[in-house]
Amino acid sequence: MFEVLDIKEILTATAVLFAVIDIVGSIPIIIDLRKKVGRIQSEKATVVAGLLMIAFLFIGESILKFVGIDVNSFAVAGSFILFFLAMEMILGIRIFHDDAPETASIVPLAFPLIAGAGTLTTILSIKAEFHQANIGVAILINMIIVYTVLKFSARIERYLGKSVINVIRKVFGIILLAIAVKLFVGNVKLMF
Repeated sequence: MFEVLDIKEILTATAVLFAVIDIVGSIPIIIDLRKKVGRIQSEKATVVAGLLMIAFLFIGESILKFVGIDVNSFAVAGSFILFFLAMEMILGIRIFHDDAPETASIVPLAFPLIAGAGTLTTILSIKAEFHQANIGVAILINMIIVYTVLKFSARIERYLGKSVINVIRKVFGIILLAIAVKLFVGNVKLMF
């Protein structure tokens, strides 16, 4: 297993997932949830989100085959989702609308805030380019980051300030946009 671990793939997959999960950009949402319901279950939300992502990494492709879709087609479709997520991050607009959660339980935090449709699509999309073990390590790294942010979200927001969080969100939006273009071009070629 260790011979398939590639630091470059791990770092790239970690950055892609970090940008898609956008946990830093979600700090205002997390703080709002905390104000509405009190305590946020950081450990539980992180574990459930991580398990969802790992499960999708291993059985997501089987689900696609069952429905008759190949990974390259899914990666192209995923590139569109990443494109629109990037546009949301860069332009500060909302394209995808979720109902406002009423509680800070597993449902709004683990899914869809952390392990949402964009994250699960990204996992399958980057699986077309990276080894599964490297994506697994990237998921684990991101879950450590997610847990830390959930646990210390109020302090992080006070320390960084809203303007720095907005800048970080826009920078990762541009990175995500470039990744979406790369995924699209690379997988469209393989389809034909």
